[in-house]
Amino acid sequence: MTDILKLVRIQILLIILFVVFKFIRPAVLNNGFPQWIKITLLSLPNFFEAFIGTLILTGIGLYLNLRILSRKRQIKRNLIYVIAPILAGIYVITQELKLHNLGGNNVYDSNDIVFSVIGLITGYLIVILIKPRIYHVVEE
Repeated sequence: MTDILKLVRIQILLIILFVVFKFIRPAVLNNGFPQWIKITLLSLPNFFEAFIGTLILTGIGLYLNLRILSRKRQIKRNLIYVIAPILAGIYVITQELKLHNLGGNNVYDSNDIVFSVIGLITGYLIVILIKPRIYHVVEE
């Protein structure tokens, strides 16, 4: 379970960063900052959504794999590591393309798609780096 807690700590850090950027965004947008900084601040939520979504889905996938599937039917961890960003990507990209509004009323912006893809790749790389797993608990 410690591996899942690593993912949770990363998610908490990302949520704190998200709140900080959300807090400073109005001041930056209303002042004379360069356009690339404004674009970054407006698209960062998509990065965080994709990144955190990848970590959450990885944790859920690992947990369900261990708890629901028998040992013979369990999916290899590396496959879960690949499936999680694919599912997160389907959600965030279809939301950006306005195929659904599950995350709120969205406005199409190609920069948001770029930031989402960067978030998916970053989330996947973190998962590959940590290689999280859930261990079987031996009951007495």
